[in-house]
Order: sequence, then C-alpha cells, then structure tokens
Amino acid sequence: MNRVYCCFPGGKHKALTLSYDDGRTQDRRLIEIFNKNGIKGTFHINSGLISRGDRVPLEEIPELYKGHEVACHTVTHPTIARCPISEVAQEVLDDRKALEQFTGYPVRGLSYPNGSVSKEIEELLPALGIRYSRVVGSSDSFALPENPYRWQATCHHNHRLLELGEQFLGLFKRQYLYLMYVWGHSYEFDDKNNWELMERFCDMMGGKEDIWYCTNIEFMDCMDDFGRLCFAADNSFVYNPNARDCYISVNDGPAVCVKAGETLII
Repeated sequence: MNRVYCCFPGGKHKALTLSYDDGRTQDRRLIEIFNKNGIKGTFHINSGLISRGDRVPLEEIPELYKGHEVACHTVTHPTIARCPISEVAQEVLDDRKALEQFTGYPVRGLSYPNGSVSKEIEELLPALGIRYSRVVGSSDSFALPENPYRWQATCHHNHRLLELGEQFLGLFKRQYLYLMYVWGHSYEFDDKNNWELMERFCDMMGGKEDIWYCTNIEFMDCMDDFGRLCFAADNSFVYNPNARDCYISVNDGPAVCVKAGETLII
C-alpha cells in the first residue's frame, strides 16, 4: 500500500505566516518590508475604531493589504469573554460586513481582542463564518495547530524571533510539516524603536525554495483541501474535488500535483 504524505503548495514542507493586529498606520511600513522579501501576512482590523486617526482608513484597505489577508478583530475591541454572547456575535459579524465592503472577499479569520476567549465563543465562531482565530502568547513550536480556534503563534516578534527563525531555516526532515507563525502589533516597532528586527528577520527568511509563504487563511484552506482529497482504499489513486491543486508525496518520492477536479493514479 502506498504511503502518502500531505505537502504544502509546490511540494514544500515548511510554511511561514505572520499576523498583526489593530490596523495601525504602522502597517504601511511593515507591509513594505514584507513585500520587499516576498513575505505574506494577515492583518486583523477593528472597523469601528478607524476614526481614531492612528488606524488605516477603510478606503485604503484594498491597495495597502493587496496580496495579504484582512481579517476580523471585532468592531470595537472589547474583552469578549466578559460580554453577552449575542454582543460577541454582533461584534464579529459587523466587523466582517464592514471589512468585506472593501476587501471584496469573504473575511474568515479572527484574532481575539485582548486574547479574550471562552469555550462558548469558540463554539460560536463557525456559525459566524470564521474559520480560525488566534490567541496570544508564544508556543516556541513549529507544530501545526491542533485547534484552529485557539491558534497560538510560534512567537511574538519580541520573543526569540531571530533565534527561532534560524532554527526554522535549519529544519530538513521532510517526513514532517512545519509552520512558523509570528504575531504582534506594528506600532510596537515604533514603541521599542526596533524596526531593524523585522527587517533582519524578513531578509533572513525571504526567498527560500523550501518555504511556502502564506496568509493565515491560505494555510487553513490548504489543510482543508487536503482533508477533502478522496483516496482509494488501497491508496492507488486519489480524486481532488477542490478548486485548487493539492500536492502529495508518495513513498518518500518527490511531491506530485493532484490537479483540481482530477484523479491521479499513484
């Protein structure tokens, strides 16, 4: 019987994603750094706080965040575990609606404001169209998320960033899938005067042939696509019902593409 492994797009076994909250104007400089190095990020925005003046205007969203992901952070950034569940639902749905007017695509990600979450909120999110949500803290791990609604990043950018980046670059065992996930707030680079930290990190991590650079939702979609592949009972062929191509490795061989809507003999 064939042994089949899931691969990231292009047959890669490592993925890098970043996630930044609040939609502050410092996102402009951060995105310049990302784009220069081919890095992708997810930006969680509070649509109801735009008028404060230190936030990216809604009308700037389409151009500024092009090639990245815009995701929810609730409308007004409450500590939602203390709120009635109906209020939580409204905060998330209204944020989605406001952001989708400018993105032109379904907004399906969330990061919990103040890291606040409960089991009740976690169980509510799928019904609100949310596919994943990030918590705060650092796992110091390159493991894939076991629970996408309590998705913890590898590290905050002020926590062992370059050290963990070096470790990630050195991973070579292709029988595993690895994910490095960095999170933070772009205004923190001004607060700590350490923009060079992110510049060094992105310069170090960008342009690597064995890394897939993705947004948070692209990562989740990839995992969901693999879960929908239909394998024969003896793993002799596979049908891909998805709209996107998928990649697999068979018996430790090079990755092969299972094209969208097609069956591959393996």
